[in-house]
Amino acid sequence: MNRVKNRIFTIAVWTIASCVILFVFGLLFLILQRGLPSLTWDFIFGLPSEIEEGGGIGPALFNSFYMLIISMAIAIPLGMAAGIYLAEFAPDNKWIGFVRICVEGLASVPSIIFGLFGIALFVEMFQLGLTIIGGAVSLAFLNLPVITRVTEEAIRAVPGELRNASFALGATHLQTIRRVLIPSAVNGIVTGICLAAGRAFGESAVIILTAGVTTSGVMWDFNLLSPGETLAVHLWYVQSEAIVPDAQEISQKAAAVLLFLVLAINVVFRIPLWVRERRFR
Repeated sequence: MNRVKNRIFTIAVWTIASCVILFVFGLLFLILQRGLPSLTWDFIFGLPSEIEEGGGIGPALFNSFYMLIISMAIAIPLGMAAGIYLAEFAPDNKWIGFVRICVEGLASVPSIIFGLFGIALFVEMFQLGLTIIGGAVSLAFLNLPVITRVTEEAIRAVPGELRNASFALGATHLQTIRRVLIPSAVNGIVTGICLAAGRAFGESAVIILTAGVTTSGVMWDFNLLSPGETLAVHLWYVQSEAIVPDAQEISQKAAAVLLFLVLAINVVFRIPLWVRERRFR
């Protein structure tokens, strides 16, 4: 009887997993096969057009990477530092427990809440208007709880024997964190960073509220006070409000580029892990 139940459970798990995989690949194929065949370099690096057909996504694509780099440069150090503190240094009391609950709550808060916070901070308080720096910092706030929580759990998952062995060999707490705990937890930490980076690259609500739905019209605009429409925002704008004749075609190609780049970001982040695993086999 137990063998029959085990067989039924195994078949059910394989069936559900196969359905999920087929759904994911079907979604990827549906989006990519509509947009990739008609992609051109002029579209990828061209300037967008408000009226005439044939506009590109160059400035929006540049803003996506520019804001992603700025936001992750802020969120990764702060999030990892907070996660390491909660895992290694924070006392086990009610106050720290409340802090953990707040971090978990912020990690699940809708992104539009962080957009409203960005408006209150950068647009109203600092009077900066809709800018790249406002959108990038708001994205950092959005991803900070996720990276903090992932780092804490990854550090806690390291076996205690490794930590004790490091202390027994005379290492300080800081040396143990740098040379034992972080290298052992790097897989989990990088996975969390991948999720945060993909979320930041494809985010639209925060950007609409803090960086706007327009660009400066310059392809390589590094001015942090310029408006910062990203590729995800451009996709939403073209699909919902644009009056260009080829809006449908632009949205299909932009969606394909956005999906392809999110997948590429995850692959790029994981390449060092694959190299590291092969080296230590």
